[in-house]
Amino acid sequence: MSQKLLIIGHTFPEPSTTAAGGRMLQLIELFLEQGFSLSFATTAARSDKSFALGGLSITTSTIELNDPSFDELLRALQPSVVLFDRFITEEQFGWRVAEMCPNAIRILDTEDLHFLRKAREAAYRKGWPISQADLFTQTAKRELASILRCDVSLIISEVEMELLTTTFNTPKGLLFYLPFVIPAEISATTIRQQDSFEDRSHFIAVGNLKHAPNVASVKILKEHIWPILKNKVPEANLYVYGAYAPQQIQALHSPSERFFIKGWAEDIEGVMQNARVQLAPIPFGAGLKGKLLDAMQFGLPSVTTAIGAEGMYGLEEIPGNIEDDWKQFVEAASTLYLQKEDWQKAQRAGYKTLRQRFHKRDFSEAFSAKISILLKDVQDHRNRHFIGQVLQYKTLQATKYLSKWIEEKERKNTSS
Repeated sequence: MSQKLLIIGHTFPEPSTTAAGGRMLQLIELFLEQGFSLSFATTAARSDKSFALGGLSITTSTIELNDPSFDELLRALQPSVVLFDRFITEEQFGWRVAEMCPNAIRILDTEDLHFLRKAREAAYRKGWPISQADLFTQTAKRELASILRCDVSLIISEVEMELLTTTFNTPKGLLFYLPFVIPAEISATTIRQQDSFEDRSHFIAVGNLKHAPNVASVKILKEHIWPILKNKVPEANLYVYGAYAPQQIQALHSPSERFFIKGWAEDIEGVMQNARVQLAPIPFGAGLKGKLLDAMQFGLPSVTTAIGAEGMYGLEEIPGNIEDDWKQFVEAASTLYLQKEDWQKAQRAGYKTLRQRFHKRDFSEAFSAKISILLKDVQDHRNRHFIGQVLQYKTLQATKYLSKWIEEKERKNTSS
């Protein structure tokens, strides 16, 4: 009989619009390969870009906050593993899982460290250097408490692993480094004919435009980078792709300046394989940048910032350039666009980085082994990390009775 996994999603995954959606599908694939039967539950509504989970034989359920119907779902499913999609989801439903399925393995997928991203955004808004961001916030307390309550948390970046273990003294036994993974061998022999330097043209910028770092990046392109870069490369346009663009971004569309807001790219592979250089002047953020990983897969060199490149390249050669000064960013972008030898070198570096740092086979076996160990004796693991049980107990008591109060209030409002 196969083990059962329940994923409690923050949203239905949208791999065509967000890196988080792609990440969720990668996790689903890892569990399916281990023989798990999967269920997916979320409070969110589907969109026209939501992935069809039914095609993978995954059952889906709509759940509600502060509603005992979720207890009934747990009672019916009896999952052996529960995966929380981001710490907010664990806060909302973790206590119910602990009470109804005490022996189920509880896994938190952080996606990125939210407290790190928000602290950096706050510093950026104040005009502070990102290095001076205040990490010791209420959000940090909440997210770290969630990590401690869970049996293991999936961390997407080596930088975030180091931050958690060094700055916040998080036990390594509660963390598992699992970046984006690439399933197939990527090599120069896989480059399609259209991937050549001569067959590509124009600059692109890519990113979901609900995401604050991407919005800030587009504004930087419009105000600081493109006014200079467009004159250095007069034959090139800049195309900005991203779903859910707010009005402030749509208003930047300017054909006369060769600055085009294109919206959602249904075929991101085609977009990237036809472009010559990706621009990603990301001023703040956390985790790994899916746009940079995609670019490496499709042979597209990128110019980004230190924050954008964080956790991506390790000691490997950079598949493009990293610049935080906007004048130097422009120089790097124009050189990469115009110099064939530099461009080809960057493309080769991208393929090598994928092989060295993101190959699926380098992580899947270790991940499977980690889950197997937890399933074999989760109580021993919890006893070795007992502070998590203390936090779980205190949280369960506080959250449970608040939720019960809300349930009763809603029941009275409905019946009156």
